[in-house]
Amino acid sequence: MTIESRSRIAFLLPVWTLTARELVRFFRQRTRLIGALGQPMLFWILFGAGLHGSFHPPVWASGSMSYQEYFFPGVAVLIVMFTAIFSTISIIEDRREGFLQGVLVAPIPRLSIVLGKLCGGTLLAVIQAGLFLLIGPLLAVVGLAPPMDWSLTLGGAAAGVAWLTLLAFTLTALGYVIAWPLDSTQGFHAVMSLFLMPMWLLSGAFFPDGERGWLSIVIKANPLTYGVAGLRRVMYLGTVFEPGDGLPSLGLSVAVTCLFCGVCIGLAVWVTGRRSSKDAR
Repeated sequence: MTIESRSRIAFLLPVWTLTARELVRFFRQRTRLIGALGQPMLFWILFGAGLHGSFHPPVWASGSMSYQEYFFPGVAVLIVMFTAIFSTISIIEDRREGFLQGVLVAPIPRLSIVLGKLCGGTLLAVIQAGLFLLIGPLLAVVGLAPPMDWSLTLGGAAAGVAWLTLLAFTLTALGYVIAWPLDSTQGFHAVMSLFLMPMWLLSGAFFPDGERGWLSIVIKANPLTYGVAGLRRVMYLGTVFEPGDGLPSLGLSVAVTCLFCGVCIGLAVWVTGRRSSKDAR
């Protein structure tokens, strides 16, 4: 075995081990599936039923679009975000139990540690969000949701999985950066309430972007806005949108999301390699 092969194995083996550990922990804690998938689905059904009468479709949407159809991609992003939260909060538990210290003293690259955690969280997020994208249209068939103009095609499904993977990787990296310096799960939940949930609410997932005003500026400056917009574009792949419709283009959404993902991964590697007194506990 060459030195190059050994170094490749030394890099990939920790990634696979940590990823497999995340999957095993998830399937042993099935209540996480209920929390990450059940609550957003209830949001979609209840908010959709309560707000459909006051909803006015945005410029880019068809006049027959219901609020539940508009809210549908936003709920998929919420599931991805919840899964990222649940997977990265384990960093705090691993530090308290001593597992994290054992990983940090191992002679493996810090990037391997980061990618192991991120790949595990990404896989779980894509699985759960994909289940919702399949279940959602079925709820319209049984009458729990109005019919949607969106129809699942092979190309749209492949593009949707690819986009959800990029978005899940980004949000898991963001959760990693937030969870790493924290000592308690209570502190993480506080950050989630004050930062992550408003970030989702101000992404165009819950209500359309206004044409002017400070709220419109905040929504356009929010990087998650382009993650939601990209998922909308992918879901309606092949639909011709009107120029100047106010919805970010797919190219812009890809560029902003990739840039945000790169920044989050860079920060995750940096905080992992930084020495602190917490790592010695």
